[in-house]
Amino acid sequence: MSTGVQKPSQPEIGKPTPLPPDDPGRDLLVVDPDSSDVPYISLGGNTYTMLVTGKQTNGAYCLIDMHVPAGGGPPLHRHNFEEMFTIVDGSVDFFFRDTTTTVSAGTTINVPANAPHHFRNNSGRTARMLCVCAPAGQDEYFLRCGDPVDSRTAPPPALSEDEIGARRQQALDLAPLYASELLPPDGK
Repeated sequence: MSTGVQKPSQPEIGKPTPLPPDDPGRDLLVVDPDSSDVPYISLGGNTYTMLVTGKQTNGAYCLIDMHVPAGGGPPLHRHNFEEMFTIVDGSVDFFFRDTTTTVSAGTTINVPANAPHHFRNNSGRTARMLCVCAPAGQDEYFLRCGDPVDSRTAPPPALSEDEIGARRQQALDLAPLYASELLPPDGK
């Protein structure tokens, strides 16, 4: 099973590198976030739309449209890949190592690989972000951990406490397969 976390080869900066030939087997990708062709996943109360997957980029990156309700956001975690967020609507508090930064629409932030972080929507209304993970893999992780929903703005399914606990355990169990680690709230 591929986890999509392998790093694509990178050219050495400042050194001439021959370009590989065009791959005519790959097509231009045009994605409508409201299309029934894209997967919508509810995870921890947030709704994630997999706009561009690692399968579509040969593992180079994935692009996820995130709808985060008031109070929403993931637990403290870290992973061995870069993660970049552009806030499209609303504002979100990002917790990075020991600091908190509030970012609002139009702002882009990059979380370096392996740094403990999480975000929380404390704005009182739904926020929307675009998230790029490079290399890809986070898209597959979310697809395996989350619950399919009907649209990018669909509410999360009503889950029992047992179902919520099972989802948390599954996320913990799968995290190492996707170069990720869920951390205790105090980060230790």
